[in-house]
Amino acid sequence: MKKIYISMFALSALFFTGCADDFLDVDQTESISTNDIELFNNDAGAATFVTSIYSKFLDWDMSSFGWIGLASITTDDADKGSSPGDTGTDKDVLDALTYNASNPSAESTFTAQYDGINRCNQALNILPKLDKASPALRERLMGEAKFLRAFMYFTLVKCYGGVPIVDHLANPSSIEDKNMLLTQKTAAEVYAFIEKDLNEAIEVLPLKSAYSSDEKARASKGAAYALLAKVNLYQKNWQKVIDNCNLVTGYSIDPSYANMFRKAGENGVESIFEINGVGTVPIKGIAGYSNTQGARGTGGWGWGFNVPSQSLLNAYEAGDVRKDATIIFRGTTLYDGRVVPSTVENPMYNFKAYSSQFTDAWETDANITYLRYAEVLLMKAEALNELGQTSEAIPLLNQIRHRAGLGDTPATSQAAVRTAIWKERRVELAFEFDRFFDLVRTGQAKAAFAADGKVFTENKNELFPIPASFIIQANGLTKQNPGY
Repeated sequence: MKKIYISMFALSALFFTGCADDFLDVDQTESISTNDIELFNNDAGAATFVTSIYSKFLDWDMSSFGWIGLASITTDDADKGSSPGDTGTDKDVLDALTYNASNPSAESTFTAQYDGINRCNQALNILPKLDKASPALRERLMGEAKFLRAFMYFTLVKCYGGVPIVDHLANPSSIEDKNMLLTQKTAAEVYAFIEKDLNEAIEVLPLKSAYSSDEKARASKGAAYALLAKVNLYQKNWQKVIDNCNLVTGYSIDPSYANMFRKAGENGVESIFEINGVGTVPIKGIAGYSNTQGARGTGGWGWGFNVPSQSLLNAYEAGDVRKDATIIFRGTTLYDGRVVPSTVENPMYNFKAYSSQFTDAWETDANITYLRYAEVLLMKAEALNELGQTSEAIPLLNQIRHRAGLGDTPATSQAAVRTAIWKERRVELAFEFDRFFDLVRTGQAKAAFAADGKVFTENKNELFPIPASFIIQANGLTKQNPGY
């Protein structure tokens, strides 16, 4: 399917230059007026607008180096890695938690989300006008667009707290719309907007099982319920977490943990939502995702950033199969026969970013898993325990442990089970971009970072800085986060 790249609306220096209401850039070579609706007034044309949203997740600024730095290298699960003298532009300061409001990774992540949100708004603006496309398809596509917009706003609110809510395409001549682009909303307002989008998506999205095999990576009803449960988790709405987790049906725990992070296991029985990498030309995978995290040095295949920390290694219990499925060790042989020579620079690398078939490629077939059933069980366990239903939480925790080759948790009290669930989230979801935000939302951050030799400054490092360039443009309509 041809990808449509929608003109960028990223809250940059010229807000209305090339506004997405004017044109689409097709294959980056030609412009097609969106006024000529007939060009897209069919099922294939309608789908293209939502395909362009998914395409955004393959971009360097959305899912690759900056995001890896912001959401992973900052944590106690990872170190900068690479060579000592290679900072990766800003990965050294991210690792040390000494970044400021001009940090490139914080800026690129902020900008990328709004670029994607613009694509969502473009789709939601045009799809109702495509009266020759199937009404059922258009309804489903609008549900996908709302799910993806909610997903991006969840990233924004976790990273930056309150941000502008851009819920429609801006009119370049409207002062009200210009203010919409610049005016910070509270985190509570952003969460309410996310919940509204997800509830509306749930009404029209199909179950994962209703999709054809070539569409299994698209957003489903289960994905919307799972993300809504996670949004509830971050707001400590415990009963809603349980209620929404109970509505995530049709999934099961994959018997093989390692299989989920290999090509054969992608979009499998446990997968609820993941970003599809492909790796073949001309269909592209995630730009630089595997390469930037691949083993560096003689006999290696990448830049070597975002390496597992000793702290993470120490977190695994003896016999936990997740350790060898998550960490590539120097001097070992991988499942596909590739030897990791002793000449690579770092002792450990991220196995979940590894591609067997396209190891040396810039765009590989490695996927990013964002929602899976194991996390649904852990979210439900956490909520049950917080509501005092500890005896009901323990079997869910044990289900995850048993798949990892471990016995029942020894924890029995509410406090001990809480700690056990938090630890289980760490080793179960390592390198899946949850650790930093888990530490913040559970109040563990200061102590956890201190144990890893990092200084977490309370009332500052809970959030990343809103880009200084945007604060200047907002001219008082958005305030910088504390400490920056």
